[in-house]
Formats: sequence, C-alpha cells, structure tokens
Amino acid sequence: MSKRVVVDPITRIEGHLRAEVVVNDEGVVEDAFVSSTLWRGLEVIAKGRDPRNVPLLMQRICGVCTYSHYLKSTMAVEDALGIKIPLNAELVRTLMNAALFFHDHVVHFYHLHGVDWVDIVSALSADPKKASELAFKYTDSPIATGENDLKKVQETVAKFAKDPQGLGPFANAYWGHGTYKFTPEQNLIALSHYLKALEMQRLAAQLMAIFGGKNPHPQSLVVGGVTCVMDILDPSRMGEYLTKYKDMANFVKNAYIADIKMAAEMYATEPSVVKPAGVKNFMAFQEFMVGRDEYLFESGYILDADLSKVFEINEDLITEEATHSWYADNDPQHPYDGTTVPKYTGYVDGESVGPDGEMIHSKNIDPKGKYSWIKSPRYDGKPMEVGPLACLLVNYAKGNKLVKDAVDGFLKETGLPVDALFTTLGRTAARALQAEIVADNAIKAFYNLVENLKVDQETCAPYVIDKDKEYKGRGIGDVPRGMLSHWIRIKNGVCENYQAVVPSTWNASPEDASGVKGPYEADLIGLKIENLSQPLEIIRIIHSYDPCIACAVHVMDTKGNKLSEYKVDPLYGGACSV
Repeated sequence: MSKRVVVDPITRIEGHLRAEVVVNDEGVVEDAFVSSTLWRGLEVIAKGRDPRNVPLLMQRICGVCTYSHYLKSTMAVEDALGIKIPLNAELVRTLMNAALFFHDHVVHFYHLHGVDWVDIVSALSADPKKASELAFKYTDSPIATGENDLKKVQETVAKFAKDPQGLGPFANAYWGHGTYKFTPEQNLIALSHYLKALEMQRLAAQLMAIFGGKNPHPQSLVVGGVTCVMDILDPSRMGEYLTKYKDMANFVKNAYIADIKMAAEMYATEPSVVKPAGVKNFMAFQEFMVGRDEYLFESGYILDADLSKVFEINEDLITEEATHSWYADNDPQHPYDGTTVPKYTGYVDGESVGPDGEMIHSKNIDPKGKYSWIKSPRYDGKPMEVGPLACLLVNYAKGNKLVKDAVDGFLKETGLPVDALFTTLGRTAARALQAEIVADNAIKAFYNLVENLKVDQETCAPYVIDKDKEYKGRGIGDVPRGMLSHWIRIKNGVCENYQAVVPSTWNASPEDASGVKGPYEADLIGLKIENLSQPLEIIRIIHSYDPCIACAVHVMDTKGNKLSEYKVDPLYGGACSV
C-alpha cells in the first residue's frame, strides 16, 4: 500500500519549500510533488517605476542572490536602451561576480548542504591524529586540519552536545542515518572546514563590499556602468581585493575541492547519491567576461544527456506556464508578456507519515490541481535543469578547455565515469569545480582592468530615455544557481511590464500541462528511502540544487495589509504571516 511522506518545511534553504512523495511498500518513490508555499510579487511593484530604479528593487528579491538580480536587472535595462557599457565597468562587474560565486558556493556546500554528507556526531569519536594525516590524501596543502585544530573542533562541538537543546546548530538532524558514508575521521575533517567556512563567508562578503559599497545589497551598479571609480583608482583598495581573492581561492582549492574528492570516494556507490537525474536536459548562458568579449563560460543547451550535440539558445522559445501553479493564466507565456495574477486554491485533506513512522492527518497537495507558487518555465516545451552542473556539461560538450580540463581531471582522479556527472553527486561536484574554475581564471579580469585603466578610465556610458519610444530588453546569464533572466518593457519612460525567470523556478517547477515534471520532482522518482520518518535522501537531492525559493516564487500588499497567515506543526517550526 502506498504512503505519502511530507517534508515541510525543507530547511537550510532560502525561502519556503515543501516536498511530498508517494512511496510503495519497498520505500521507493513512485510520484513526487514540490510546492513553494509563499510568494514574491516584485514584478508588480516594478510597474510604473523609472527603469533606472528597478534594479535596486529587484536585488531585494532575495537576501542571498542580491548581486545576481541587481546585475541582470541592470543588464535588462541596458539592453532595452541599447547601451554598451565601458570595458572597465564590465570587468568590475566580473570581479564582484567572483565574490558572489565564492560566497554562494562555499556557504551552500558547508552550511546548507554539507550536513547531508557529514555526520557531525560521528566526528566526535574520530582520532584527530589520524584525521590530520588523512587530510593529505585529498590535497597537498590542507586547511584547518592540524591535529590541534581538529581537537579544538571536537571540543567546540562537544560543548554543543552538552547543551540542554543538544548540539546547538546541529540539532534535530538524522545523525547515524544509514546513507552517511564518511568515516569518523573524514567527518571531522569536513566539520573543521564547516567552521572555517564561517570565516570565509565573512571574507567573501568583504570582497564584494570593496567595489559594491556593502554586502548584501551592493549599490555601485547603475544603468550604463558602475560608480566605484575611486575604489578602482585606489591601489590600496585594488590590493585589498587581490589579497582577499587569493585567500578565497586557496580555501576553494584546498578545502572545498578536497572535501568533494573525499565525497566522491566514499559516496560513489551510495544509490541515493548516484541515481541518474530525472531531467536530462541542461541549459546555461555565457558568464564571466574576463577580457574584451572573452568569457569563462559559454551558452547552449543539451538534450537527453547527449554530450555529442550542443544547441544554441533561441530566447523566443522560453516560456512560463501555470497549469499547476497558483496563478490565473495557465497558458505558456513568453516573459516579455508574462502576467502575475494570483489564484490560490490551497491543499486538500489527507494523511502522511508522522515523525515516529505512524500515519497522521495532514494537508496534502492535490496533484490534479494547482499546488505551488512557482511557475513552470519550459524551453521549446521541455523542462531544463540549470545550475553549475548544466554550465559545466554545456561547456564540456562545447569543448571549453577550462571546463574540460577541470572535469576530466576530477573524473580521472576520482575514478568516476562521465555518467556520474548526471547525478546528485555530479551536481554537488560541479558546483565545486565551477568555483575552482572561477578561482583560477576570473582574476584575469583584475589584471585586464589594471592594464585598461592606464589608457581608459571611463566607467559609465551616456544614454537617454525617449518617453515617446517603447523599449524592451533582457539581462541573461549564469549566476551561482544557474541561468537567470530579467525581462523588461518600457513605455512612456517607465516600466510597463517586468518578469524574472530564475534558476530555482526552472528547477523546482511543478508539472506542466503535458504532465511533465521539473527537475526537483523528476529527480525524486525512483528514489529508495531507507527510513520514511527520516527522509534524508529527499533532502540531500533537493539541497544539491541549492534552492532559492524566495527568488523562484512570484506578494506584497502595497498598503501593508496582512494577506495571509500560515501555521506549521510546532515539531518543525512556528508560524509566519505576510
């Protein structure tokens, strides 16, 4: 007899996400549904605004992806007005982008996704001396893995364990779960890097603030270029950026990559980690200009996991539909013509597996109706996975030397086949490899900026907005979570329509009108869950996409009225209202 397992909320992500799966008697997932339970609405707020102010609003979509939305929104307005920004501005934007990628990828693996791989309790029983020696297996220059360092880590976490609430920030997890594969010593190495990554998170934020003015929500981008002229002309500020960049790059290469190699070794045969991805179409867009018309990553898409063919993107074929989304207009819409009209229908009465394995009453998704605030983006009618894995697969298939060298080197060192890329393990490794490629190569933008400033100090291009003309434009690129696009129409000198199609909307999309699932849902089908009351396997797969649901959903009442109030089981959290 089939049972329903509800994970709500999925924690250690940005935003509010719920996953429901239907499992058979063997614990294998037969059907899956993912629902975003709160929504955004900034597209509505943008209407009627001066387009030059819209990017400042759009970066407020999220407190994590601030620069991503700020940059692509600014690019959308520039595209609409036909502005070509100066090379100095392009290169400064790249340097800020590198700071964002460092911050996002390091925080994701260690503080959001890491404990899906690392058993914190197991680390307390490790031998620090053996762990310290083991760290050299994965890198010649280990970070924070000296014997004394590891002893201090154990002492710190042991103090958490004595707390009445138990383990402090590591409480309420599935420690001891059968799908954890690291040895105690490996767990201790990764735990030490978890704590060290807290320092690196601060360093990456400082790196962004050097040219951005502050973090989060930097303020130095404007339509036409950048405003941080004094910073890029100040040798001390430039030197500060270079020093912090090198420190971040060192952590990526000698902690992050080392831990991913360790995971590849130990999880290579774990079924829930190497199960093939449900959606095998991948799409990415060019990103990281490091020199005049020179990018680290290129655009394209592949179908059915076929690396022998790469297709060029036709932006006219991008649509969003709302058959199973809480919006009024079901039919596919191109983002230039997208609408955001809510139509909430709620959940239905049912039952699901409780925290002790018993069946309890619950409010469940209606698979025949609408069940998510996330729309269903499609490319030529097909679902697409976007993100670091898509970026690397597309560029690998295109023969991008930087990517091929990184991917082939990783596969050779770990002994994994190419097919291993199309899995949760591959997706997690791809994010680290992308960070390493950025660490090794984005700094080229720094040196090109230094050279260009010797002959050209222009940082902003002039332009005019003709109120008698209509404009439309988009800003597209690959941000830490994948392909992000902002689309704007300008009429009478103000924003007439606005839509953002974000990575987590592509990946977390519900079923479309044809019954085809998006990547999250499709990836869960066929998954075997060891313990229905401890569905770590579900969480590990979902986390591998680095969900940002605050970005993905499409409200805010402009008069400040309360719209709705949501209550959740006190075992899992409190209540919130909007």
